[in-house]
Amino acid sequence: MKLLRVCAVLILITGICLTSRALYLHAKADLAGILIRHAWKQSIESGQPHAPWPWADTHPVARLQIPRLGYDEIVLEGASPRNLAFGPARLFSGVQLGESGNLVLAGHRTSWFKPLEGIAQDESIQLEWFDSHRQSHQRTYRVSKIQVVEPQDVTLLAPTSQDALTLITCYPFGRSPRSPQRFIVRALPVEENGVAQNNDSVK
Repeated sequence: MKLLRVCAVLILITGICLTSRALYLHAKADLAGILIRHAWKQSIESGQPHAPWPWADTHPVARLQIPRLGYDEIVLEGASPRNLAFGPARLFSGVQLGESGNLVLAGHRTSWFKPLEGIAQDESIQLEWFDSHRQSHQRTYRVSKIQVVEPQDVTLLAPTSQDALTLITCYPFGRSPRSPQRFIVRALPVEENGVAQNNDSVK
C-alpha cells in the first residue's frame, strides 16, 4: 500500500513537472513572438535592423503574408536551427531582400510553414521589407510551382536570373518522426498588369 502511494506521488510530481515545462515553453514562444514583432516595427520605423532581444544573433528582415490562408509571420535573418525555432528565416544561399534573383525562405513543417500544406497554384503571397534609407518596400508574388522533392534536388534553390521567391520546408507536414522529402513553393513577382512572370524565364 505504501509503495502504491509513493508511485502515485511520483506520477503526480512528474505530471506537474511536464505540465509546467510545457507551459513555460509555450509562454517563452509567445513572448519571443511579441518581441520579434516589436523589433520588426522598430526596424520599419528606423530603416535599421533591431535585434528582438539583446543576445539575439538575428533580426527581423521581412513580413511574409499569404492572405487566403490568414498567414502573417515575421521573417528572421539566417536560417540556423536556433533562429528557425522562432520563425521562418532567410537562407544565406539566396539573395538578400531587395536584390535581384532567388530569395529563399525556410520554416519548420510543424509550425511556421505548416500552413503551406493548404497553399494552391496561383496563390497570392505578399512580402514587405525595409532598406537602409528607411524606405519600406512591398511586393506581391503569385505561386507558379509546388513540388515535393528529394533533399538532394536543389534545382529550385539555385540562383535565378530573374526575381523569384522560394519557400522550403520538410515533408510530410505534421509531427511524423520522419520527413525525408522537401516541400517547395516557387512564386514569381506580379507585374503591374497583375500577371506573374513566365516561369520558363526563371532559370
